[in-house]
Amino acid sequence: MGVGKETELSIRAKAPLRVSFAGGGTDVPPYPEREGGCVLNATITSYAYGTLQPRKDEQIRIVSLDYGVAVDYDRSEIPIYDGNLDLAKAAISRLGMVKVRGFDLLLHSEAPPGSGLGASSAVAVVLVGLLKEYGELSLTPYEIADLAYRVEREELQIAGGLQDQYAAAFGGFNFIEFLGDRVVVNPLRVRQDIINELEYSLLLCYTGKTRLSARIIDDQVSRYKTHESETVEGMRRLKEIAVEMKNALLLGELSAFGELLDQAWRNKKKLSTRITSPFIEQMYEQARRDGALGGKITGAGGGGYLLLYCRPEQKHAVAQRLKKMGGTVSDVSFSQFGLQTWRGVSTSA
Repeated sequence: MGVGKETELSIRAKAPLRVSFAGGGTDVPPYPEREGGCVLNATITSYAYGTLQPRKDEQIRIVSLDYGVAVDYDRSEIPIYDGNLDLAKAAISRLGMVKVRGFDLLLHSEAPPGSGLGASSAVAVVLVGLLKEYGELSLTPYEIADLAYRVEREELQIAGGLQDQYAAAFGGFNFIEFLGDRVVVNPLRVRQDIINELEYSLLLCYTGKTRLSARIIDDQVSRYKTHESETVEGMRRLKEIAVEMKNALLLGELSAFGELLDQAWRNKKKLSTRITSPFIEQMYEQARRDGALGGKITGAGGGGYLLLYCRPEQKHAVAQRLKKMGGTVSDVSFSQFGLQTWRGVSTSA
């Protein structure tokens, strides 16, 4: 049996996914430029991962371990955005990595795009982290998040907001303000006993399908631009709820936090008729009857994960009911760390 020999050190990275409690939608342009948005979110112990292995030739190879898809091209080529691993191609082009020699990129996420947990943006942050290390670039978490945002929203024209990239880059509990042309990340020093109780009370329930967030976001933006009163009112109230939830969280007033989560969901549904569905409503109302104080669909809506705050003594009953309805239930565990990069040893036979 052969013994593997060490080769050049691989660069590895991971960035956490996130749950958004309130304010989602107010981070989607043009709302931040016109009125200023804010979001309360926290990262969880589910991650996007990546490995960059330098090559000795001029080839770039990108592999998605989730989809079993690979793309190969020479570094002198201009990659075509054709739906095959475009996020990685765009990040490589944006950071100027065509100027260095070839490499292999391997990507993996613990949740699929469209899950509402910010998976695509976490992958974008991982890509920026890997390429930063490979190109020996000096970038702050703000710059990493901004680059990831520009790769997704400008280079690829993927509709969406700003919160996910900043959550993945910074990690932890954050109250993030979107003030026109700048973003301010306010890390929250939440006591550990409050975090423990929050984890003990929260459930994530996968509704069984992902969703195309672009349609929902486009509808929301259109309604806001045409000054549809219910959408405008919903967005303004979501900002207020985000502040109220932040205060409740820091004070450990978690019953109030759970009830505000319900208010956040009711106002989020005002942004677009596509945010919810009969099945989501059925699951949510049943969970409320069984002991959930509040909850909401994470992300843009339409599918993905339902986040629920339950009375701790009734959490098991809520989980059992959701399983019978076809949901996949998991507990919530929070991550205090954002993007991390390190060196790992790859071996060849």
